[in-house]
Amino acid sequence: MPKQKTHKGLHARVRVTRNGKLVRRKAGKSHLMSAKSSKRRRDLRRPIGVDGRIAKTIIRALVGG
Repeated sequence: MPKQKTHKGLHARVRVTRNGKLVRRKAGKSHLMSAKSSKRRRDLRRPIGVDGRIAKTIIRALVGG
C-alpha cells in the first residue's frame, strides 16, 4: 500500500508549533484594506490557533495518514 501524501495546500496555510498546536492566518487581509477599520486591520495581523475536531483532521492531512 502506498504512503499517504501531505496535503500541500494545507501545509502552506497552517503551521504546527513545537507543542503540536496549529496556527493559521486570518482571512480578509489580501486587498481592500483601506475600507476596513484600523481595529479590524490590527486584529487581522495576529495569527489564530486552530482547535477541536478540525485540528485533528488537519494534522492527519499534514502528516499524511
